[in-house]
Amino acid sequence: MKATVAQEADMVDAAQIVLNTIRRPVIMVDGEGFITYANADAEDFFRSSATMLARNTLSKLVPFGSPLLTLVDQVRERLAPVNEYRVDVSSPRLGIEKVVDLYVAPVPEFPGSVVVMFQERSMADKIDRQMTHRGAARSVTGLAAMLAHEIKNPLSGIRGAAQLLELSASDEDRALTRLITDETDRIVSLVDRMEVFSDERPIDRYPVNIHVVLDHVKAIAKNGFAKRIKILEEYDPSLPPVFANRDQLIQIFLNLVKNAAEAIGSDPQGGEIVLSTAFRPGIRVSVPGTQDRVSLPLEFCVRDNGPGVSEDILPILFDPFITTKPNGSGLGLALVAKLVGEHGGIIECDSTPRATTFRILMPAWKQTSFGTDDDNEGDRK
Repeated sequence: MKATVAQEADMVDAAQIVLNTIRRPVIMVDGEGFITYANADAEDFFRSSATMLARNTLSKLVPFGSPLLTLVDQVRERLAPVNEYRVDVSSPRLGIEKVVDLYVAPVPEFPGSVVVMFQERSMADKIDRQMTHRGAARSVTGLAAMLAHEIKNPLSGIRGAAQLLELSASDEDRALTRLITDETDRIVSLVDRMEVFSDERPIDRYPVNIHVVLDHVKAIAKNGFAKRIKILEEYDPSLPPVFANRDQLIQIFLNLVKNAAEAIGSDPQGGEIVLSTAFRPGIRVSVPGTQDRVSLPLEFCVRDNGPGVSEDILPILFDPFITTKPNGSGLGLALVAKLVGEHGGIIECDSTPRATTFRILMPAWKQTSFGTDDDNEGDRK
């Protein structure tokens, strides 16, 4: 039975809806190289509307001699799809360090036309780096357990001896004994922080309203270390609960907000921290040792307009003992990476001057998998 004009129009509309739902840039290029279709993500990727893109050939939008142009020509000639990985399409228009995976396929219904789908490498590379962060955290676990036993015992002896000396010391020498006790306490505090890494107990997880957590963190920050800094909210009110531990979420975001406040500095004039939440379907990661793939649709971000993180530090930012602060221990972000990893999530940092974003992807709570809605009602409050 032949479709009516209205049915054909509905099918075209449905196709456009489907393509706009795909969280990948997709374009169609005709035989002369003009872009005849671009989905919503392609508009973001090329920083231009579909109407404007249609006035340009693909060769004007990508760097001269780009492998993408060669791939498009190959697919036209062979009429067979091609995959290519790690193709550099960096340009002033698209941005610096734009590396993508490409899928190029012919469109038999439109002779000479091809469809190009882009997969930005950034997310795949971030997931790879997250596995490295977890490995680094595990290496600190053994070190922390050893240090706790081997260092804290002799430190208590040193501190006790210094206190005894203080009783009979002159005023001048008493300052030295106090220095010994203060420094001893500081080392014990550092070892205590490292001991957190050796805690391998399973996390008690349940459905948590992330906005309640972020409001709590904001209240602590505004009454303390971020008293003079503007903290803004960009929340998605329809977000489902996150499957997590509330206390550990508070610890994660308190660390990140404090980090942002310290990055803005002691003169917070114009300093701004933005807390945002969003639903990002399509991100799935493999669980090591199994065939399972876990969906991470919940995105939580802490963004600040401080000076940014230097390029040499960025790839190792979540490794233990990495810090740019004069008196920092370099354990705060390593602990954050450990806690996020134990929740099955991913954390990454994107930084440019005046725009540093810590982005966390986490699993949502599924009613069918973790009990009934009534059983967990109290946990969301």
